Amino acid sequence: MPATDFQGSFGRSLLSLRRDQVDSSTVVAGSSSHHEPSTMEVELDSFQRQVAEKFIDLNASSNDLLSLEWIGKLLDSFLCCQEEFRAIVFNHRSQISKSPMDRLISDYFERSIKALDVCNAIRDGIEQIRQWEKLADIVISALDSHRPIGEGQLRRAKKALIDLAIGMLDEKDHPSGTNLAHRNRSFGRVKDSHHRSIGHFRSLSWSVSRSWSASKQLQALASNLATPRPNDVVASNGLAVPVYTMTSVLLFVMWVLVAAIPCQDRGLQVNFFVPRHFQWAAPVMSLHDKIVEESKRRDRKNCCGLLKEIDRIEKSSRLMNELIDSIHFPLNDDKEVEVKQRVDELVQVREALRNGLDPFERKVREVFHRIVRSRTESLDSL
Repeated sequence: MPATDFQGSFGRSLLSLRRDQVDSSTVVAGSSSHHEPSTMEVELDSFQRQVAEKFIDLNASSNDLLSLEWIGKLLDSFLCCQEEFRAIVFNHRSQISKSPMDRLISDYFERSIKALDVCNAIRDGIEQIRQWEKLADIVISALDSHRPIGEGQLRRAKKALIDLAIGMLDEKDHPSGTNLAHRNRSFGRVKDSHHRSIGHFRSLSWSVSRSWSASKQLQALASNLATPRPNDVVASNGLAVPVYTMTSVLLFVMWVLVAAIPCQDRGLQVNFFVPRHFQWAAPVMSLHDKIVEESKRRDRKNCCGLLKEIDRIEKSSRLMNELIDSIHFPLNDDKEVEVKQRVDELVQVREALRNGLDPFERKVREVFHRIVRSRTESLDSL
C-alpha cells in the first residue's frame, strides 16, 4: 500500500471519538451547542497523528525493510514517540495517580521492564553478528586479490566459511552456537536518583539467563493487551488512548528486533492486532504483515534472523563455499576471476555490517536507557 493510501484509511481520530461522546451527552441534556476541542484533546490527537506519520514514513522506505538502516529508523521513531508520551504523562501527572490511569500506567511500565530484557538479548545478538563479520574478514584476507591464490589460502578460507555456516545455524538446530548469549553482558547498571530497591530494576544489570526465551518474553509483553474500554477513556479524559498506543508501539518494536536479530528461542507467534479506527493502525499492521510474509519465505524459515544483512552474508558465504569446492589446481584464469568477484561481494557485505552495527547498537542502548529514564521520572513525579 503506497504511503498516500494510508492518509485515507486512518479512521476516526481521538478528537472525533471524544466529540461523539460529548455531542451524545449534550443531546441527552437537550443542548445542541458545538463542542470546541480542549487543549488536552488537541495534544492527545497530535500524539496519535505523530505516531501515524512515523509509521507511514517507515512504510515508504520498506524496500529496505529489516535492514540495519531501516530498523535504526524504527528505533528513532520509537524514541520520538516515547519522548512525546513522556511529556503527556508529565503534563497530566495529577491525573496519572487517579483511577483508571494509575492501573493503566503501572501496566505499561511493567511491560516496559520486559522490553529491557529484549534489548539485552539483542545486544548479545549483535555480538554474535560481529563474530560472523570476523570470520568473513578471515575469508577476505585469505583470498586477498593482491596475492596468487594457493591451496593454503583456500584451506584457510574454507575453514572460516565452515565456522561461519555453523555459527549462522538457528539455535534450535545448533544449541552449542548460543554460547555468546550466555555471557554476562548488558547495557550497564542504571541507578535512579533515590537508589530504589533493586527489585524495581531487576532487568537493568544482568544479561539474559540460559533459560530466557525471546518468544515467551514477547508473549508476556503482549499478554492481555486490549484496546481501552470506553468508560476508561472517558474517566481518564482520553489519557487511556496514548497509553495503549505507546504499549502497542513498544510491543511492535520489540517484536521487530526479535524477528531481525539472533537471540535465544526466537519466535514471532504473538497475537498482534490493532483496530483500524486508530490513526496509526493501517501503517503499523501493513509493516507487521510484510515482516510475517518475509518470515514465511522458503529461504528464511529456518534462518537465525530476518535482518537483511544476515541474508546477504549467508548467501555470499554459501556461494563462496560452493565455488571453493569446485576449484582444482592448477587454478585457471576464469576460476581466479570468479574467486575475486565473490571476494568483492563478501567485502561489500562485511563493510555493510562494519558500518552499520555500531550505530545500531548505540540506538538499542539509547532505547534501553530512555525506557529506564521514563519509568524513573514517572515514579518520581507520582
